[in-house]
Amino acid sequence: MKNLKLLLFTVFTTFPLYSHAQTVFRVMEYNVENLFDITHDSLKADLEFLPTATRNWNRNRFWRKLIHLSQVISSAGEDQLPDLVMLCEVENDSTLIYLTKRSPLRVAGYDYLMTHSPDERGIDIALLYQRATFKPLSFEEIEIDKTFTGNRPTRNIFHITGQTQTRDTLDLFLCHMPSRSSGKKLTEPYRKHTAKVLREAVEKVNTMRKTPRIVITGDFNDEPKDVSLSGILGAGEPKDSIKPTDLYNLITGKKPGTYKYDGKWNTLDQFIVNGNLLVKESGHLYTAPEKVRIHQPAFLLEKDEKYGGFKPFRTYSGMRYLGGYSDHLPVVADFHW
Repeated sequence: MKNLKLLLFTVFTTFPLYSHAQTVFRVMEYNVENLFDITHDSLKADLEFLPTATRNWNRNRFWRKLIHLSQVISSAGEDQLPDLVMLCEVENDSTLIYLTKRSPLRVAGYDYLMTHSPDERGIDIALLYQRATFKPLSFEEIEIDKTFTGNRPTRNIFHITGQTQTRDTLDLFLCHMPSRSSGKKLTEPYRKHTAKVLREAVEKVNTMRKTPRIVITGDFNDEPKDVSLSGILGAGEPKDSIKPTDLYNLITGKKPGTYKYDGKWNTLDQFIVNGNLLVKESGHLYTAPEKVRIHQPAFLLEKDEKYGGFKPFRTYSGMRYLGGYSDHLPVVADFHW
């Protein structure tokens, strides 16, 4: 409890100032590794995250997780909080109410939107947003037919349309693609199908908007050069010749990666934009590959005793509680005007 109070004090006293005169629009994506509350949902398979379960997921551990998330989000920039924070692996509204209204993050004034997917474990996608800099105009959940994902329901794609303080309309596609838990090759068709559904949704926006500005981010459980992303979705590396509606993956080549498995870093969390957001145009948002980074402050890492180097400081390793942050590192992107 003493350590928890010290961490709480640290987070409260290190929040960056937020300025309405800012000239940077900051977006963050983070797979938070199982943000569950401690109450059983009879419709979901969440029994392992209860105080009476093997994991011993209790009130103190839940609050420590919330304080950790507040610390990570507050550390994403030296002088301002992210305007948008996309979170993967959030159980329900209850966890987000605690995070945005009762944890140290409440001083940031975030509102949130989230999905309600058919995922068997009950994990969903959420978007935290600053009301001063982003106004949601509409949102929809795009459900993935489970007959194409091994007859297991997966997370919905979250499509949010909103307006920034520059009057730009952004179409956000937030994703948590089917996992590799049964093996990468066996589950690859599931991610390919989900990428096809995402591509169709992007094309729909391209036909609706005169100047579409599209951001796609999340945990794709695939690398930038895997077929689901580079082939089916069509998100390649930025080139000298940028086409307005082509998709470009700005996380390609970033080190070390966002997830470490068996000693090897993988880049599973992506940040993709269309060409319109890579063109510097007066009064409008734009970004560049060098404006996107994998966020890796020292407190998010621990020594990898088995394979060498460092690895993400997780909340759990199997069923063993470590008290860390997440098994993923976050991605941060800055837009300017």
